[in-house]
Amino acid sequence: MIKIVIADDHQVVRKGLVFFFQTQDDIEVVYEAANGKEIIHYLEDHPADVVLMDIQMPLMDGIEATTQLRKQFPAIKIVMLTSFSDYDTVIPAIQAGANGYQMKDIEPDQLADVIRRVHKDETMIDAKAATQLMTHVTGDHQREEEKRLQDLTRREKDVLKEIMKGCSNKEIADHLFITEKTVKTHLSNIFSKLEVHDRTQAALFGVKYMK
Repeated sequence: MIKIVIADDHQVVRKGLVFFFQTQDDIEVVYEAANGKEIIHYLEDHPADVVLMDIQMPLMDGIEATTQLRKQFPAIKIVMLTSFSDYDTVIPAIQAGANGYQMKDIEPDQLADVIRRVHKDETMIDAKAATQLMTHVTGDHQREEEKRLQDLTRREKDVLKEIMKGCSNKEIADHLFITEKTVKTHLSNIFSKLEVHDRTQAALFGVKYMK
């Protein structure tokens, strides 16, 4: 059973999510919170696997809460569920340590799948949120990042495309007919060349610049 905590300052949203997750056999909502502080206080004494986090909340917003949670509970998975897909919201959320970024117009069944995949160490970024980044990246910074992408080998680009789809190492290995050990080697090279720290940032980079 995947134990999840929901943080959203709108009670209607929380109740709607709770009602839906009651239909899922493998997901249990163990706590609801109206802000980030409530989440942190709860998790200090109770276990949970995934936090479904709104960004705009009173007292402590989702990005600040994610930063704190990542320090105190590094193993917990955090999925941002928001209405905002702009550059200035997505980037801070990813930098804070979010494992996923989804829009509130997502279909409920898709959201449940996102939670399952994030729980399995995959990263899930909504395509619309990532695509919006392209309109905010300009000038020298963009050219520098595009050059990093050109430094990837053809096979590394193939692996990056699979990461952008949210595929696990095993799935990448199966799709590209290579071993998981080789996948890990390619991932290490991709992270180094793109100057990113994890799969989420690599996927975000790919969505911005891959043609």
